[in-house]
Amino acid sequence: MTLVLGGARSGKSAHAERLIEACPAPWLYLATAQAWDDEMRARIAEHRARRPSGWQTLDVPTALPEAIRAATGPTLVDCLTLWLTNLLLAEADLEAATEALARACAAAPGPLVLVGNGVGLGIVPDNALARRFRDAAGRLHQRLAAQADRVVLTVAGLPLTVKPSPDPTGHRS
Repeated sequence: MTLVLGGARSGKSAHAERLIEACPAPWLYLATAQAWDDEMRARIAEHRARRPSGWQTLDVPTALPEAIRAATGPTLVDCLTLWLTNLLLAEADLEAATEALARACAAAPGPLVLVGNGVGLGIVPDNALARRFRDAAGRLHQRLAAQADRVVLTVAGLPLTVKPSPDPTGHRS
């Protein structure tokens, strides 16, 4: 399992797609975004257009753990923070959802790449909902980073390995 984190337009999704495309197709893209307006519809269309054939896309705004458990091959989740937003707005139990996601990731049958937005690098938000989201995202990313084989931070299109994955030869990548 690889966790790819970064800011908006940092290149995290494109990097995550390249990681999955290094595996044999077919590839599964678990999309958590919901198209509430024209701008979001355009962003989703841009992501879809960038991916070559061989990708199957499933929209899973909240049922992410179930979709990961049902996956049978290389799987990309984009993105964790949109999934968390959907749960927060639905007033779901975020701790229970995080734990369910962590269990599903641990049981994933094939390569799994998770994408998340780094939201805690700026100022403290000025309202309780935004602070709750920031805190929940930080806890979610910490929980998944702890169990991930590899963690990558993307900055200006550059992937920076934060937690290298162990290589079977004993080398670190």
